[in-house]
Amino acid sequence: MRYKVLTVDDSKTVRVIVKKAFKPFDVEVLEASNGLEGLAIAARETPDLILLDITMPVMDGVEMLIKLKADPALKATPVIMLTAEGGRDHVVKIAKIGVRDYMVKPFREEILVEKASRIIDLKPAGESPTKARSLYDPADIVIVEDKPAIVQQIQDGLKHMPWRVKGISTPAEAIDHIAKSPPDLIVASLSLAEEGAFSLFRTIRASIRTKYTPIFALVVKTETAQQQQAQTLGFTAIITKPIDLGDFEAKIAKALNLDTSKRYYSVDGEMLVMRLPESCTAPVITEAGTYLKPKFSEAVDAGLNKLVIDVQPLKALNMSVIKLLLQAMQTSRDLGMQFALVGNAQIVAECKGIEDTRTWKFFESMDEAKANLGKSGPSTTAAPQLAGV
Repeated sequence: MRYKVLTVDDSKTVRVIVKKAFKPFDVEVLEASNGLEGLAIAARETPDLILLDITMPVMDGVEMLIKLKADPALKATPVIMLTAEGGRDHVVKIAKIGVRDYMVKPFREEILVEKASRIIDLKPAGESPTKARSLYDPADIVIVEDKPAIVQQIQDGLKHMPWRVKGISTPAEAIDHIAKSPPDLIVASLSLAEEGAFSLFRTIRASIRTKYTPIFALVVKTETAQQQQAQTLGFTAIITKPIDLGDFEAKIAKALNLDTSKRYYSVDGEMLVMRLPESCTAPVITEAGTYLKPKFSEAVDAGLNKLVIDVQPLKALNMSVIKLLLQAMQTSRDLGMQFALVGNAQIVAECKGIEDTRTWKFFESMDEAKANLGKSGPSTTAAPQLAGV
């Protein structure tokens, strides 16, 4: 939900400051230069919060506030009054009319944001599940762990990713670093002294800048009580030691809402390539399958009508992989795409021993598959001959 904040002030400078303060957040800022304009905009837009100056021409803030409270449709709208230093007592007097808070001008942007965050749930701008970043975009990850070996293990395990992983040994140092440079994700070890991870979690969640930053709990697998405590408190995910780096990477991608389709799908010239990794676990199959139809449709929409399904890296078949491949072949036929399979000797041998796959034919290399697809005309009837299905 995108919130609307109405700033009613005859000072353009103040209105600019308000817009600047809310720019990092998913907030629409509406502007009015006096109470009369403010009432009209409030009636039309029904804002979630009104920042109301006291001294204005045409209609001042007090009169507008009285009229707001008299309107059944607007009387519940929260109001923060803005006043000069000399008007502080005046605000206290009119507080009885119904204001949520007040601020003395000039004010700092962070104070305005802090007060507003107590009334509306400010979320960072651009935070949308439909606009995920790519898995291969840079990201900053902070590991709060007093054991250097664990930090090094994580850094080594994620070095193939474009993520910057910084280790910090104490909660106090972490709080200072995070306040200056909020990361994309934080991992806190539950073994920190004096329940430091839990104190750190509360501090991070109390700040508007990091209120929605994913926080993972790092804990020994057998420490079930600590894991339960972390889940109750609201940690985004639990990472157990010894660390499964593949699972860790997957949880990071999920928490950051990253588009992981490039693990399996890419465009090579005029062809879409679907490539399965060495180990196709259940989460891998699910993830690859989730993107299958959208990626195929996206390719066809872009004018591509050829597909190479590459299972060369795969070490072994299982029924989940076979179902995924059958889905890929059927989807390509439905969309009018020509396709070819590329596989290794092990996979070819396994396919010959399974009823559903024994007629499949594989090319030995990507180049051979692409060359054969390139010889085919626009007709989709060439697909079964090439793939042998």
